[in-house]
This record gives sequence, C-alpha cells and structure tokens, in this order.
Amino acid sequence: MLLNVSHIYKSFGEDNIIRDATFTVDEGSKVAIVGNNGTGKSTLLKIIIGELPADEGEVTLKKDATFGYLAQYQEDTFKTNILDTVLHAREDLLSMEKRLSEMEQAMSDVDSSEMASFMDNYHKLQHQFDLQGGYTFRSEAIGILKGLGFEGDDLQKSMNELSGGQKTRVSLGRLLASSPDLLLLDEPINHLDLNSIVWLEGYLSSYKGSVIIVAHDRYFLDKIVDHVVDLSYGKTNVYNGNYSAYVEQKAVYQLTYERSYEKQQKEIEHQKAVIDKLQSFNREKSIKRAESRKKLLDKMEIMDAPDKDSAGMRLTLEIEKESGKDVLDFSHVTKSYDDKNIFTDLSFEVHKGDRIAILGDNGTGKTTILKCINGLTSFETGEIKFGANVTVGYYDQEQQGLTESNTIFDELHDAYPFLTETKVRNTLAAFMFTEDDVFKRISELSGGERGRVSLAKLMLSKSNFLILDEPTNHLDMDSKEKLEDALNEYDGTLLYVSHDRYFVNRTANIILELSNGTFTKYLGNYDDYIAKKEQLFGNTNDVKESGVSTTETASKLDYKEQKRIEAEKRKLQNQINKIEDEIEKLEAQKAGIEEEFVKPENMTNSAKLNELSAKQADIDKKLESLYEKWEELNMD
Repeated sequence: MLLNVSHIYKSFGEDNIIRDATFTVDEGSKVAIVGNNGTGKSTLLKIIIGELPADEGEVTLKKDATFGYLAQYQEDTFKTNILDTVLHAREDLLSMEKRLSEMEQAMSDVDSSEMASFMDNYHKLQHQFDLQGGYTFRSEAIGILKGLGFEGDDLQKSMNELSGGQKTRVSLGRLLASSPDLLLLDEPINHLDLNSIVWLEGYLSSYKGSVIIVAHDRYFLDKIVDHVVDLSYGKTNVYNGNYSAYVEQKAVYQLTYERSYEKQQKEIEHQKAVIDKLQSFNREKSIKRAESRKKLLDKMEIMDAPDKDSAGMRLTLEIEKESGKDVLDFSHVTKSYDDKNIFTDLSFEVHKGDRIAILGDNGTGKTTILKCINGLTSFETGEIKFGANVTVGYYDQEQQGLTESNTIFDELHDAYPFLTETKVRNTLAAFMFTEDDVFKRISELSGGERGRVSLAKLMLSKSNFLILDEPTNHLDMDSKEKLEDALNEYDGTLLYVSHDRYFVNRTANIILELSNGTFTKYLGNYDDYIAKKEQLFGNTNDVKESGVSTTETASKLDYKEQKRIEAEKRKLQNQINKIEDEIEKLEAQKAGIEEEFVKPENMTNSAKLNELSAKQADIDKKLESLYEKWEELNMD
C-alpha cells in the first residue's frame, strides 16, 4: 500500500464538504476521484498533499515515497525557458551531470598518484547517474513536451511569453519528468488538444508509479484508471475497474441498497405493528413479548436513507411531430472568413433517425457548419435545404441565443409565452432552478447554469431535429449522463459537434470526420470509428502521416458488414429491453404479494401464507435468472 486516506472530514464554515472519506492506493494503481461539482474533490487532493488541514482523519504515505501535484490553476514561478523549466524537475540529475563535466575537465590535471582514486569516484558517480536515467532524461523531457504539444522552437520560449493554459501544460510536463511515486492530477487535460490527451492516456497507462486523477473526461478515465473513488455526498465508495465499470457497479449498488433499505423499513413497520398489537392485548405475557421485540428493534442497525439526488437535472426530449425521411441536404457548400478558406464544395446528408457526430481538429470549421445550417452565418456557394416537416432545435455552445438582460424565468416565458407560470417554474425546477433562483439574470449565470437554461429551452421546443454545439461543456458528470440518457430515448434526429469522446461513444451512430475541408463517414460510435481507423492505418496517431487518402480508402469499406454490426447491436438492445420489462412486471407482482402478507385476514391463515411464500419464492427464482441474463447480455 502506497497511500492510506482514513476517515477524513472537512468543513468550511457551516458547509460540511467532506464527511468521512476513506480509501487506499496501492503501488502502481491508477485511481479516479469522481463526484459532481462542489463535492470536495480538489479539497481532498489538497488535504492529501498537506496543503489543507483535515478537521478529522489521517493521511499516511509510505515511508520515503515521493509525490507530485498538479493543481487546476498554476502560479507562475518559473523564469527560464520551457525546456529548462522541465529539466529542472530533476535537479539531482543536473547536479550530477555538472559534477561529471567538472571531473572530466579536471582529469588532465590530476596527479598520477591520485588518478586511481579519482577515476574510482568518477565511475561511481557515472554509474549512479546512469542508474537514475541521467543519459536519457533530456530526450525523455523533450518527448514529454512534444506529447503535450510543444516542439521545435517552442522549447526555447520563455515562460513569461506563455498563456495560462500553456503554463499549465509545462507544469504538467515538469511533473511527469520528475517521475514521483504518486502523481496527483487535478483536471490535467483542461488545456490539451485531442492529440495531447491521447498521448497522455498512453503515458499514464504505462506509468510505473501510482496516479490519482480528478477529471471530467470520462473517456480519458476509462482508458487509464483501475479504481474509482466516488465522493458523492461527501462520503467515499470505492469501485474496482474503469469509469464505465464504476457506472454499472454504482447503479447495481444503489438499486441493491435501496431495496435493502425498503425491506428493512417494511420489517421495522411490521415489528412496530406487532408490538402495538401485543400491547393492545393488555396481558402480562403479551406486554413482555412486546418489550422483548422492542429491545431487538432498538438494537437493529438502522440503514441510512438512500441518497436521492433530487436536485439533479431532469431532462426529457420529445417531438411534437415526425419529420420526413430526408432531414437535411448540405450540398456543395463553400465558406471563407476574410481571405481564409474554411471548406470548399462540402456536402453531406442527414436522414431521419441519424445520430451524427462531427469530429475534427480545432479550426477545421465544425461549428461554422452548424452556424451555416442555422442561418447564423452566410456562405459563398452551395445550398442548405431542410426536408418536409423538419423542426430545428439548436444548442449554441456560446449561448448567444440567451438574452443577457432577461431573468431565467423571463427567458423561458418569452420563448414560450403560452406556458403558464406554474409550467415554467416546474420546467426550471427540473433543471435545478428553484425559488428565487428563477429571477437571476442571464448575465449573472455561470457557464453550467447558462447551459442548463439552454437545455430547458431545447426540451420545451419539442423539435424533431436537434443541432448541438459542444452540449456537454460546463455540465457535471451527472448532468452529462442525464443528457445522454435523454438523447438515447429521443425519437428525433441528432447532429452535433463534440470533443467529449464518452458522449460521442454513447450517443452517435454515424461519425463524420472533417479534415482538409472534406468529410469521411464512419458508421458506429467513437469506439467503432477508432477501431476502423486502426484497421485501415494501424496506429491512429500515424494517420495524418500515412499519405493515404482517407476519403478514398473509407469508400471501400464493407458497407454490408457495418450494417450487420449495427443490426446485431439493435437486436442485443431489444433483448435487454425485453428482460428489463419482465423484471419490472415481476417486481410489481412481488410487491403485491408483500402487501398480501401483511393483510390481517392473511396473517393468521397458514395455508394462505404458505401459498404466498411459494409464489414469492417462484418470483425470486425467476428474477434471479433474469438478473443473471441481463448482466450476461450487458457484458457482451
């Protein structure tokens, strides 16, 4: 065990942020700390490194173990250039390197009688330097900086010339170069592009030390971590596996806990009813039996009520009417800004039921495409045409569709004047705006709050074609998952731009990759897209350098094979849905039997109780089989 965090409590004023955080980190383990905004993730990291004191509890790091910490916001303390800033993470090696150089220069002046001793000391220092990576640490530092997006002349830039985001990337590079036993990273990918994120995934996955990560990129966590510490409600629960495994395990845990709690509550109610009944007989034996039962009840370890995230966002996306089969024809469109050409003669089609994600590097024109479709920017040539009965709902990542002077209430009421005040308030409550919150002005809102207002307007639109620009920006993990669930239940058509690979993986069935002003189409989600690119080009990091025309090669893909895979996925999902329906029916039957058990006319009827018990046992057996089958299908 490398780190032990034991029963940590932390409050700020009257706010109890952390209420009993306990977990361990083994050597070589990669751990994610997750939880919605404000649950204390960054605070817990600061307590672990000793930057903040805990009110209660203890943090123990293995003797002589080293750690390194990357905060979300960096203080500018370095005055050197980028490369030297990273190299100075290993002052020990620089010092040895300097000493070796001095000894080499002094060799010619050493007296012959002292030469043997001098060379012995030189070789010992040289061996130590070699063992600690002295002959490779410069190339490794350059490799780290290249992976983080710095190369060539960038390495000689002074730290004073860099933006805040660039300084954070250098700080991350310096931390990685120091190679501590334990890395603690708070939002390490906030200022990285996709290529750098992919590089960091590989680096951390193979990192020999232990890592604790706080990050909102769920795909990133999926690729790296082997344990997840959930800090929801200020308490910790630890799950084995990556982020996806955590999501599944947490759902099972919550369901199991809720059932156990409900069962215990029913047992408590039953025992109280029996005690009251015995006491009502007003006989000595009955009263003693009642007292005995009451003592047992008092000794029972009562389970805490399940944590219900009643304040969480609740999103349901419905359509008012269905569109025709052809939803959008984006035909031979050319767009330039000033003298810069964004794309030329670009075409694609959207059909009913499509869930299309547009991917591509920054600056390739993804958002511009969405703005052209929505009439927010003009284009030089081509045609953009909607199909029959298409109604569009647009989510703008810049939230330009919101009126800054409006209150939140007015923003919805102005957009949908036919809604009653009660309906507007109920809608806003579903997006976590309650009481006086609804009278906050749009100009006063955070990015996450503005996003929720835009999603509320989108929900009320009941559009059959949703166009979304970076919809998960500013949303916490819980809200992202609820948006994904709502989109997966949505009966309309979806077109969006997103850098959130986990979101794309859960919601897309078509990927359009925009590169060099042209589209390449891939069927499936993000994992399918990556797998197909690796099949075509090997390592996807080498795609740009392969010299192969992506569009030309992709046109040769086996269309029937991809359609077969999609059909199999639909078939599997239908099986899962069918099992879930059967489980729901049996649970309802079981609840009915439990109600029969406590009816007065049945409690003294042994034959009836036996009959009910047999039915209950039969249902339990069927449920167990269904749960096993459900789990088996979801593992495929």
